[in-house]
Amino acid sequence: MRWTVGRVRITKFAELETVGGTRFILPQATPEEIRKLSWLTPDFATEEGRLKMSIHTMVVETPTRRIVVDTGLGNDKQGRSVPVWNNRTTPFLEMMSAAGFAPDTIDMVICTHLHVDHVGWNTRLVDGRWIPTFANARYIFGRTEYEHWRDHSAAPDETATFADSVQPIVDAGKAELVASDAVISDELTLIPTPGHSPGHVSLHIRSAGAEAVLTADVAHHPCQMARLDWSSTVDADPAQAIATRQALFSRFAETATLVIGGHFDAGIIRRDGAAFRFEAIGAAAVHSP
Repeated sequence: MRWTVGRVRITKFAELETVGGTRFILPQATPEEIRKLSWLTPDFATEEGRLKMSIHTMVVETPTRRIVVDTGLGNDKQGRSVPVWNNRTTPFLEMMSAAGFAPDTIDMVICTHLHVDHVGWNTRLVDGRWIPTFANARYIFGRTEYEHWRDHSAAPDETATFADSVQPIVDAGKAELVASDAVISDELTLIPTPGHSPGHVSLHIRSAGAEAVLTADVAHHPCQMARLDWSSTVDADPAQAIATRQALFSRFAETATLVIGGHFDAGIIRRDGAAFRFEAIGAAAVHSP
């Protein structure tokens, strides 16, 4: 799936797509409640009220850079709390290469946060060692986010994720720690969006009068635009996450800004009473002001 924003092109690569229950992520999003939000169907939910979600990576091409934003689950990883996330053997890199994005052509990786499903392809296993997947890239980590997980990884899956997907990047001298509002390039700026994790950021794209925002896990699903108080079970600070959703969605509602989530596809935010709704935009759309 591909979208164009001014002179910037965004390509999505899905690693895992799901349709089904949400009790582990959004327990409030029962089929009964989802069916009340008719605008979610068919793009973001089934008629039965089951949510459509994905784990995916974005490649953002500017006039001067090729940037991977978030890196999914990865292959060969162990110690994950979700069984099917362990010991994966998928042709994900081959899929990217076939589309023209071989790992050695990427010059930057941006991790919006350091959760397990956003850092997995940071590294790959070679001769028993975890090495950077994108050998020619700088890896951008938010300083607040990195320092939090460096100092506070406690659960077994957090420890494993940091050890195999984050620390090897630092050890290889590939990591660059930045402020949560850092300017990445002429077209790209980070937006601080804490709550889901302490140093969570979103990516604001501005090019030739057009705009997009990659929101990452500010919301796991568009239903949270209508139900701002539905926080994920893995939000570090639910109250902050709610405030962040309100602020970010208010900022971009009723504008032409293309919005793409960390686990859902592109659309435009509209106001709907005291909350919001989301209008899907198809793949290959050219987004202009």
